[in-house]
Amino acid sequence: MKIEMKIATLFLFLQTFVSAQNTLITNTDNRSTQSLNGKWKIIVDPYENGFYNYRYEESAAGYFKNEKAADPSQLVEYNFDASDELYVPGDWNSQMEMLKWYEGTIWYKRSFDYKKSEKQKRVFVYFGAVNYKAHIYLNGKKIGEHTGGFTPFNFEITDLLVEKDNYLVVKADNKRSKDGVPTLNTDWWNYGGLTRDVQLIEVENTFVQDTYIQLKKGSLNEISGWVQLNGANKSQKIKVCIPDAKVDFETTSDALGLAPIAIKTKLILWSPENPKLYKVLVIVGNDTLEDQIGFRCIETKGHDILLNKKQLLLKGICIHEEVPTRGARAYSMEDARLLLGWAKELGCNYVRLAHYPHNENMTRLADQLGLVVWSEIPVYWTIEWSNPLVLENAKKQLTEMITRDKNKASVMIWSMANETPLSMPRLTFLKALVDATRQLDSTRLISAALEIHTSDKNTMMIDDPLGAYLDVLGCNEYIGWYGDKTPQACDSISWTTKYNKPLVISETGADAAFGMHGANNVRFTEEYQENYFKHQLAMLQRIPFLRGVSPWVLADFRSPRRPLPSIQNFWNRKGLISEHGDRKKAFYVVQKFYADWQLK
Repeated sequence: MKIEMKIATLFLFLQTFVSAQNTLITNTDNRSTQSLNGKWKIIVDPYENGFYNYRYEESAAGYFKNEKAADPSQLVEYNFDASDELYVPGDWNSQMEMLKWYEGTIWYKRSFDYKKSEKQKRVFVYFGAVNYKAHIYLNGKKIGEHTGGFTPFNFEITDLLVEKDNYLVVKADNKRSKDGVPTLNTDWWNYGGLTRDVQLIEVENTFVQDTYIQLKKGSLNEISGWVQLNGANKSQKIKVCIPDAKVDFETTSDALGLAPIAIKTKLILWSPENPKLYKVLVIVGNDTLEDQIGFRCIETKGHDILLNKKQLLLKGICIHEEVPTRGARAYSMEDARLLLGWAKELGCNYVRLAHYPHNENMTRLADQLGLVVWSEIPVYWTIEWSNPLVLENAKKQLTEMITRDKNKASVMIWSMANETPLSMPRLTFLKALVDATRQLDSTRLISAALEIHTSDKNTMMIDDPLGAYLDVLGCNEYIGWYGDKTPQACDSISWTTKYNKPLVISETGADAAFGMHGANNVRFTEEYQENYFKHQLAMLQRIPFLRGVSPWVLADFRSPRRPLPSIQNFWNRKGLISEHGDRKKAFYVVQKFYADWQLK
């Protein structure tokens, strides 16, 4: 009874941050879907003329009506059918030169037919992500809104669909705002548009909406969690089958559609060396939902990170969701294979997916490849810490990230923030995110990328008060690149912390333009970056509580903050790989370090 009460409380908490009409459908890869990817008609609308009238009031006859002139005398000042096209999924910045720097509204329209099933079923439209604010319309009717550029959302459209000539219209607006998450100032490109898959999902009248199937915290053989049904017939018998583990478990959902799971069984545990995934079936009436799930136990003890009760050393790299060879937002499984393949070549067993939730192809492939994932929300640098609406926005993005990926074995660290300055409002804000995360998922570790705030000439102290609430201390440091120190300064620096917790150096790096050579004290040369990592890595090996490193960054990426002509050209050059896929000299320094690095 106590377990059921805890599960019900958890689900009600989740519902607080995901609106009832849009409760997120998970595991879309294994559902019946119809892709709406492909070419969409677009209208660029910097003054939002298709949304507001000339009094700046929301118009009842905006572009979402997809209006056509009934006769030559009727005035209609837009026409989707005669307009340009963009490919979805994809950002608009890389598809049209005129849109490279564009921040504002673009309207998307896609027409499609939908053949209804013989049996009455329900249909949802699912968006992997739209950056940043989205208004969604189907056949001239508004079906919902979403804020946040990196998390999925869906709306039920069963009663609005017709068999011929449906038209789906999306107002996508990537304008940065002071009260946004992230806020105005970031060090990455503000890619706009429908940047991830758009799908129709067809489900039974009562269906498995969501599952949480993981090992109980601290256990190697107890699976716990829940199944959540959506529909009129919420109280039903539910079977959970794991054929390879000889599991055939039955439970019954309550009046809210919620059913607890508690299973003891012998399992081959997931690890980077053996990323075992089990086929898991959840069966309710005519609805069978399959997933591929790995089971592992992740904990900390003192300075150690323990995976399946054994010490884990995280050899990692930071990755932006960008394919540098295209200079575009990454979205496909092919893109994921490229980026994570580079990480494996480097010798990584861990990736930090910065600075926002990446697309689901990345976490699914990480499951298969045996890469530990650090996943974070874009609470980045300085946001409005005292604004309750900003906190609500951050919690909503956090909830959507956890909801989508909570059954991924690879995802082991939820990160709350990156490089945020000390203040009491900031601590209160981030503590609220930590509390929300622990309620949503008690099995994983919590971290944040902290700054070093206290040091003398030769000692780095980690004493951020947020550290008291984290499982793993993350720390970004650039000794030898930013500030007045050279890379050689690392040789005499020691580290200390007030917390008996493991440390991951979540970022460290130096810029280098591929093919630019010179002495190792000349900025932006490959030799400077190479020398930087030689001294950095030697310093890091001396930190007794260090349990992981993720240098910044895998590959060069676009950034408006980096204008230096002939060298940066609006690219952050800290990549170990260039935008053309070339390995810089520092790549091989890190690769060799990972091949040799072991816990003493």
